[in-house]
Amino acid sequence: MGKSTNSKGNLLEKDLRIVSLIPSATEIVAQLGYGEYLVGRSHECDFPSDVQTLPVCTEPKFDPVGTSREIHERVTELLATALSVYRVNVPLLAKLRPTHIITQAQCEVCAVSLSDVEQAVTTLAQPEDTPIKIVSLQPEKLADVWTDIARVAEAFEPFQTSPQTAKASAQKMIESLQARLPTPSKTNQSKTSPSKTSPSKTSPSKTSQDEKDTPKKVVCIEWTDPLMAAGNWVPELVAIAGGQDCCGQAGKHSDWMSWETLTAADPDIIVVMPCGYDMAQTRTATEAIATSAQWQSLKAVKSNQVYLTDGNQYFNRPGPRLVESAEILAEIIHQQSANQNRHPVGWEKF
Repeated sequence: MGKSTNSKGNLLEKDLRIVSLIPSATEIVAQLGYGEYLVGRSHECDFPSDVQTLPVCTEPKFDPVGTSREIHERVTELLATALSVYRVNVPLLAKLRPTHIITQAQCEVCAVSLSDVEQAVTTLAQPEDTPIKIVSLQPEKLADVWTDIARVAEAFEPFQTSPQTAKASAQKMIESLQARLPTPSKTNQSKTSPSKTSPSKTSPSKTSQDEKDTPKKVVCIEWTDPLMAAGNWVPELVAIAGGQDCCGQAGKHSDWMSWETLTAADPDIIVVMPCGYDMAQTRTATEAIATSAQWQSLKAVKSNQVYLTDGNQYFNRPGPRLVESAEILAEIIHQQSANQNRHPVGWEKF
């Protein structure tokens, strides 16, 4: 795999060939400005839309069509037999001749595992070739996402005319995303001004003021059958949006949740965001659990505070659109725009 260099010995950008095997990484690559160097993607990479024309390098080993319970059982069976959940198309990778393959080591159910990619690269390796650079992302919390953005950019530095270019792009991107995160001041700025009436008529009682100042309890459901509470970065996003996640643990993997736990939490708001599900699939899955008597007893259900989201496009992807995910949560919790430049898509009331 011959590559050319400039007078300073740097490899040239025209020789950069990236295969991204995880949707969030594809989005990171595109937003960093390297989208034109993508030559392959995973079967789930679909954003930005133009990546959908790229060759697909992975496929699931299970039938992804079915109920939440059926999919759960198929994946569980594969994992129980020590098999990976996804398959890498090694012959296609050989044809694509990537300089970089981006994958993840965060969740064996979410995408191709790091070990599978390493095995594929070993198969591809030829003595005369420059080694393929494997970039493995492992985000557990929001800070890790910023680190991953910098890690991806750093991997491309040998192909830059100036080694600082990629780092500078990453830092600029991170700062821009962080600046967009909702804050109380941003959330409150769109509220209407109070009417000019006498204080005795407008001042809320201490009890009502305390209730107003107390963050609403939120449960984010990442799978519906069996129930799973969203963890990792989601509880952080809830807090940033002004809520209190009462089941998920920040920085910890999403975990199974019993109906008893959900009932005991009795949240003010329920946000449903099944991993890999679009809005239509989320609605179908929620309709299935809505027949439960335990579901009907929940405060959020009684007060019509259950919301559906496109978890596949937003919350399940630890990339740039986690910022938009935080904005979605802020819109749900406060029932007002979190960003006047954002079209309110990605969620709806159940």
